[in-house]
Amino acid sequence: MSVTSPRRSPGSGGAWGRLSIAGKQIVWAWAFLALPVAFFAIVRFYPTLEAFYLSLTDWDLLSEPRLVGFDNYRKLFADPVFWQVFRNTFAYLIFGTPIAIVLSFVIAYYLDRVTFLHGTIRALYFLPYLTTAAAMAWVWRWFYQPPPIGVINGLLGAAGISAQPFLRSVDQALPAIMLTAIWAHLGFQIIIFMAGLRAIPASYYEAARIDGLGEGAILARITIPLLKPTTVFLVVFSSIGFLRIFDQVYNMTSNDPGGPLNSTKPLVLMIYQTAFSSYQMGYAAAQTVVLFAILFSISMAQLWILRNR
Repeated sequence: MSVTSPRRSPGSGGAWGRLSIAGKQIVWAWAFLALPVAFFAIVRFYPTLEAFYLSLTDWDLLSEPRLVGFDNYRKLFADPVFWQVFRNTFAYLIFGTPIAIVLSFVIAYYLDRVTFLHGTIRALYFLPYLTTAAAMAWVWRWFYQPPPIGVINGLLGAAGISAQPFLRSVDQALPAIMLTAIWAHLGFQIIIFMAGLRAIPASYYEAARIDGLGEGAILARITIPLLKPTTVFLVVFSSIGFLRIFDQVYNMTSNDPGGPLNSTKPLVLMIYQTAFSSYQMGYAAAQTVVLFAILFSISMAQLWILRNR
């Protein structure tokens, strides 16, 4: 005796059964994205919104936050130390970013042509990027020490040049720290540029040489234009790094954080000192909001300018 199964109606599969294939793909995509979105909402977005709220309060970590409106911002923009720190931060950005980009591109361009021990040389350039920032900063601090301890002053003395104050100088401290920051991230930028160079098809260069173009013309008409996406990424990445510089400054000027007369102090160090030395959390939050506005504005402007070009 055969038993026939009941015929299922078209709607018996529920809402999932009525979805098209494209609809199901969208549901699965959001299911996989749910965890990262939740993570960023809790770890990134919520603290950002909380910082905006705290910037409108007077809070010392012990008592309840007290709303003061825009008093923290008025105090900040009237503070001469803030404007000194603001100039320092933009000095790191304006001078550090182009030097780092040009230097890393030149090294990557010529290193890409090296065939002997290519992997070893590339690893040596990348090694500083893997070094702990604090340890690297203390080594460079030792380099900058006065004689007979400092290595750089020892070399200058051997060349008949008088010893330089470096980190103890109002004029030399910021370039000295900037040089350290450029060196620390140079390896990463070189590796990214080399990846961009390797991604350019060799047929483009062969066709250019058949047409009689020299190396300079090939560089200007093929290599640099095709490296545009890589350059955009590194410019934005490097700019954010210089705007958020902290490790080198804090460790290399630990006796006087921020250097003589705040000559090297960036905005991130000012935020740290305001929050954890003075315990003015509301004032530090206002400084954080200003830093966020600077980072966001500069990043968006760079992306717009470079992509449109």
